[in-house]
Amino acid sequence: MASDIDQSVVSKVAQLRSQLRRYNFSYFVLDSPEVPDSVFDETMAELRELEAKYPELDQLDSPTHQVGGGLSELFSAVRHPSPMMSLDNVFDRVELERWLARLERSIAAEGWIGQSMPLFFELKIDGLALSIVYRNGQLEQASTRGDGVVGEDVTQNILTVGQIPRSLGSGSGVPTMLEVRGELYMPITSFRALNDQRLSDGLPLFANPRNAAAGSLRQKDPRITASRRLGFWSYQLGMIEGGPAFSSHSETLDYLTGMGLPVNPNVRKVGSLNEISLLLDEFQGLRHGLDYDIDGAVVKLDDLELREKLGATARAPRWAIAYKFPPEEKMTKLQEIMVSIGRTGKATPFAKLEPVFVGGSTVQLATLHNQDQVAIKDVRPGDTVIVRKAGDVIPEVVGPILELRPSDSVPWKFPAECPSCGGPLLRPGDESDTYCVNFECRAQVVQRLIHFCSRGAMRIEGLGEKRAEQLIDSGLVGDPSDLYDLSFEDLMGLEKTKERSAETLLHQIEASKNQPLWRLLVAISVKHIGEVAAQLIAERYQTLEATKAATYEELSEIDGVGPVIASSLVDFIESVWGSRLIERLIEFGVGGSSGEAVQSHPQTLLGLSYVVTGTLRSMGREEVEKELKSRGAKVTSSVSAKTTALIAGESPGASKLAKAEALSIPLIDETELETLLARN
Repeated sequence: MASDIDQSVVSKVAQLRSQLRRYNFSYFVLDSPEVPDSVFDETMAELRELEAKYPELDQLDSPTHQVGGGLSELFSAVRHPSPMMSLDNVFDRVELERWLARLERSIAAEGWIGQSMPLFFELKIDGLALSIVYRNGQLEQASTRGDGVVGEDVTQNILTVGQIPRSLGSGSGVPTMLEVRGELYMPITSFRALNDQRLSDGLPLFANPRNAAAGSLRQKDPRITASRRLGFWSYQLGMIEGGPAFSSHSETLDYLTGMGLPVNPNVRKVGSLNEISLLLDEFQGLRHGLDYDIDGAVVKLDDLELREKLGATARAPRWAIAYKFPPEEKMTKLQEIMVSIGRTGKATPFAKLEPVFVGGSTVQLATLHNQDQVAIKDVRPGDTVIVRKAGDVIPEVVGPILELRPSDSVPWKFPAECPSCGGPLLRPGDESDTYCVNFECRAQVVQRLIHFCSRGAMRIEGLGEKRAEQLIDSGLVGDPSDLYDLSFEDLMGLEKTKERSAETLLHQIEASKNQPLWRLLVAISVKHIGEVAAQLIAERYQTLEATKAATYEELSEIDGVGPVIASSLVDFIESVWGSRLIERLIEFGVGGSSGEAVQSHPQTLLGLSYVVTGTLRSMGREEVEKELKSRGAKVTSSVSAKTTALIAGESPGASKLAKAEALSIPLIDETELETLLARN
């Protein structure tokens, strides 16, 4: 009896249920997640464990038996033809193996005999579940999942999503009624553009693409939904009347594709745990190369008859499981907000955090981007915050959890003085960033030297932050040109310097003189000049000496440079510091040629654009790009409607292949590439 259970357990169960209902309401109805998914999953797991240990406390209205989090009052209610269920989760390979073993036993109990279980692998899109009903081939109604039984009528808004066809055609092949289920999502590119616009408008930022997609769908004005460029993947058939019958899930996906509905290309039949594990490893590594968020994968039975026999629990089918990738968001305490000064003087606020393990590593520092973002997110020292770390991306603070904010909290103010030199911090009127305007600020000098030596610039190995600070504080280096005047004796005079490391550093410095001009232009820290602009300028001027004489008018005429970059470079060349640096580099013989930027072929590919992906056996990617550029072609990092062709080697990027297929962009293999270059 429940009365015999310790009251602390009863109270804990009630507390967990209350938390989960609040989390669900914030996530599904308000489109404003209160906590990261990992916290929700941990809370749900704790409640499941207690309900399993104390069955007397288990109730049908518990969040462990329910789907979704309620309905918004903005839209009419729609009853689904059949329940839209959720999925149970596993979080590691051991749990997945146990689920597969249970599934195999259940199938055996149904009398199924076969060589291997017919399984299917799909990506778990982090979006919003939809049900779309077509009547005689015409889109009749679209609804959200809601509580699984009743959803919200969002038909008018769904009609604005370009990937969802309004009509499936006509004729005998079109069923009387067809229910399509799938995931509405916001592409990463659309999400970034939307948040950039909201930032410039002074509006709160969306926490993630899923939150943005849900907020975009739940608009009373469909024109707002249309402006958000949402996407859709169909993954299941619900009710079907007057159409064909299917025996497998893979057949239904083929049918959906044939009816003109988008199906994610990263789906496939699988036959073993080992095969599933390899796919999980592959897509966990590729997830940040996709233009949509995934938070795991779904493994399900392919055989539809077996699905019917196994059935479902109150909230989830027994024939499918969601494998969740390690969380990329966690909660922790924000201890202090500090400001760092970069090589151009840019002042960047960052958060000092209580250490937290997220995204595969322990995070103690996270970026806050700029003054505006701190104000919009309203994060403060002492807040409990959500921290996100996606792959190799710099950790960032998503926002505070307001319910946990201390009562004596006050808004953080951006400092007026540089934390390094004490000089003023100023914000140009048309920019979102704030700068230290003292060019001799020690923090700037150190960061400029580190950048000059980095792999993206002059590639001087072995000169990191500590060595840079040593050289500057000893007076040996005032700007990067002083590196070329260093002697062995200078370096041996520095603390904890060994002969071999001194010799190696001097060799690296000497070798850097042969780096191409564009790398040098990147290295000297001219505001607004990155790799692309540097390569264009190097192609035009060939040497540092010629670049020094460049005029604003000449630079502005270079396609891809423009007035902002031109003005920035001319200002740098004419400044006291920049003029001295360039003169000294020329004196030491640095920047004498444009290196790989020299044109050596007729411009037969002028106006064409290529993307390179995968590994090519006969030449490296940089060499391929050099050969294409030398013939006038543009080489970009992402596939778009302007791409002429995708050059694909071994192990190409899945997202690039999918985008090329969606846009009907031709693929070129290594043999065809060799022919292309030979002809041109």
